[in-house]
Amino acid sequence: MRFTVQTNQSQNFPIIILKDTINHTQAEIYSFGGLLNAFKIQLKDKLFNCIDGFDSIDDAKQNITNGFNSAKITPFVCRLKKGEYNWNDVNYKINKFYLGEHAIHGIIYDAVFEILTTHADEHHATVGLRYKYEATDTGYPFPFEILINWKLEINNKLSVTTSILHHNKKTIPIADGWHPYFTLGTNVDDYSLQFDSNTQIEFDETLIPTDKELKDEHFINASSLKDIFLDNCFVLNKPGESTCVLKNNQLQLTIHPEKSYPYLQIYTPPHRKSIAIENLSSIPDAFNNKKGLILLEPNQSKIFKTTYSIKIL
Repeated sequence: MRFTVQTNQSQNFPIIILKDTINHTQAEIYSFGGLLNAFKIQLKDKLFNCIDGFDSIDDAKQNITNGFNSAKITPFVCRLKKGEYNWNDVNYKINKFYLGEHAIHGIIYDAVFEILTTHADEHHATVGLRYKYEATDTGYPFPFEILINWKLEINNKLSVTTSILHHNKKTIPIADGWHPYFTLGTNVDDYSLQFDSNTQIEFDETLIPTDKELKDEHFINASSLKDIFLDNCFVLNKPGESTCVLKNNQLQLTIHPEKSYPYLQIYTPPHRKSIAIENLSSIPDAFNNKKGLILLEPNQSKIFKTTYSIKIL
C-alpha cells in the first residue's frame, strides 16, 4: 500500500505520521495543538522539512507562545484589542495569552486533540482529530467542538480541513486560522513571494486594524523578500481561486486556501530563517471590527480548508 499512518506514543501526547512510501514524503501531526510539526520531502539524499516546528512535544508545550509555530488560532485570529469585545450587549475580556496589551492567537493553541480516525490506502493517508472546548476561558464562555482532518496525497500535497460546530442556545462569534512557519532551507532574503492581492489592511502601531485599507500591489507578481519585513494582513482578490507561492532556487511551496480563508497574514520573524504564512477567515480584531467575523448559529457547522504542496525546482 502506497500510503501509511503511524502513531508514535513515546512522548506525552501522540504524534501521527502520514507517509507516502513511494516518494518518501511525510507529514508529522501533533495531537498537542492538532498542529503540523513537519512536512518532509526527499531532497537529494535526505528528507527536508519545510516546516519550522518543534523538537518534541515538550518543546511545543514550553514554547508554543514564543511565535505560535504552526498553531491553530481559534476562536479569534491574531490580535484582539485589549482582549475585549461586546457580544449581545455583554462585555467580555479574554483571560488567555497577551502580547503587550492585546490578547493574541485565540485560546486553543495548546489544546490536546483526541485521535478520532486514521486511514491509509493507495491514494492518501489521513488523520481526524477532535477537541471539545468547554468554555474554560470566561472571556469566551461559548462551548464548541472542533474537528481537524489532515490529508496527505500524491505529488507532495497536504491539506487540512477544520470544522467548527456548537450547541449553544444562541449564535456565537468565531474566526479561524493557522499559523505555520515555512522554510525552504535558506535565509528568507533568498525567497520570492507572490499572491493575488492589491489590498492591505492598515494597522496602527500596535498591529490593530484601523478602519482603512491600503492599496498594495507589491506581491501581485513574484517579488523578492530581500530586506522586506512584514507583519501585515492582505485581502485576497479571488478567495478560493488565489494561491500563494513561496520559492527560492531549489523549492517552491504553493498554498491554496479555499473561500473560507479570504485573508492572508504574512510575518517575517527577526531571525529570517522562516516565514509565517497564515490563512485567516477574518482580519485581526474581528470581534470588534466585524470584518470577516463568522456568526455561527446553534447546531450548524463551518468548514475551513487550505492545501499545501511543495516541489523541487
